[in-house]
Amino acid sequence: MGLLANISGREAVKALVKFGYVHTHTSGDHAILQKSNSPSLSIPLHKEVAPFLLKAQIKKAGISVKEFLGLLRK
Repeated sequence: MGLLANISGREAVKALVKFGYVHTHTSGDHAILQKSNSPSLSIPLHKEVAPFLLKAQIKKAGISVKEFLGLLRK
């Protein structure tokens, strides 16, 4: 199992909110997150987000996978 396996969209959103993003709205089944001077993120609100997709959004947010996993545990 990879480090980013079995993470739900809601868990990912909560972790990114702790990093400073704001959940501005939901479009379909995707949460749209924004942070000033950072790119917007679109996180699917699925029971399990595909690890490659989650990794791409983490990279786009400018944090490491290790930092993201730390935010999940807080």
